[in-house]
Amino acid sequence: MSNGVILVTGGSGFIGSHLCEKLVALGFETVNLDNFCDNYDPAVKENNISSLLNNPHYHLYRGDIRDHRILDRIFADHSISMIIHLAALAGVRQSLANPRDYVAVDVEGTVNLLEYAAKRQVKRFLFGSSSSVYGDNPVPFKESDRLERPLSPYAAAKISGELFCRTYHRIYGLPVVCLRFFTVYGPRQRPEMAIHHFAKLIDAGLEVPLFGEGNSERDYTYIGDILQGIIAAMEVPCSFEVFNLGNSKTTTLMELVTLLGETMGKQPRLKIMPVQPGDVPRTWADLSRSNRVLGYRPRVDLKEGIKRFVEWYWSQKGK
Repeated sequence: MSNGVILVTGGSGFIGSHLCEKLVALGFETVNLDNFCDNYDPAVKENNISSLLNNPHYHLYRGDIRDHRILDRIFADHSISMIIHLAALAGVRQSLANPRDYVAVDVEGTVNLLEYAAKRQVKRFLFGSSSSVYGDNPVPFKESDRLERPLSPYAAAKISGELFCRTYHRIYGLPVVCLRFFTVYGPRQRPEMAIHHFAKLIDAGLEVPLFGEGNSERDYTYIGDILQGIIAAMEVPCSFEVFNLGNSKTTTLMELVTLLGETMGKQPRLKIMPVQPGDVPRTWADLSRSNRVLGYRPRVDLKEGIKRFVEWYWSQKGK
């Protein structure tokens, strides 16, 4: 596709900052809209994008996806051809405590962007969804599964976002791709996410909480593989499409902590905890459709991905 102007929302976060770097490297004029909210230290997000700030093809706007004034400014300044919508309040457990916040940001914010995309005739809208939408459906999860079993407000908000995407496609003919990410990890992973959080605890010699006795299973996906999927989704012919982006291999929590400890050269201290509300027992991506349509093939296995994450973790320590 031609190198147009791409608006990335949440472009200073974990996935977003990596994506902005990739887009700029590929020659795309890239606009990042991020409000640097304090769900975790904004200084982390500032550091994520520090290497991009002096690049003439990168444009940072500080603001909220619900704010019409900042979006009016962006669309006045740039001919936006595509929106990649990654901005969201993430996290299952936080959504149980503050569900209204997730409706405001993850649902209302998404609808606001869809309005701009439809009215400004954006050529494509990519929506960053989540494996959480499947809830406790039988595995492996397929894109054709019915989404009737969400276990958290976060999951319900992502399902709502997908439904609004479908609605705007049907009303306005807006080309939409919904990408369901499966437990993304790697350098710059958010500090509250399991791998990063556990690494800090292991490093400090503190107890690592194993909820559900460490038996829950996740489909961990390396950030580089997620980027491969996003770039492919930018180019595939589409009307309304949904794709899983995962690794299609499951790992128990106990296996993950053991691998992380081995890679760090430290013995984890384990604390067995009861299952937490909102947690799904298992995630597992069926990638047959992503492979067939996008040519998506994850390349980084968990052992190599954890090695890369730990190398990054050590490099950041003390900064």
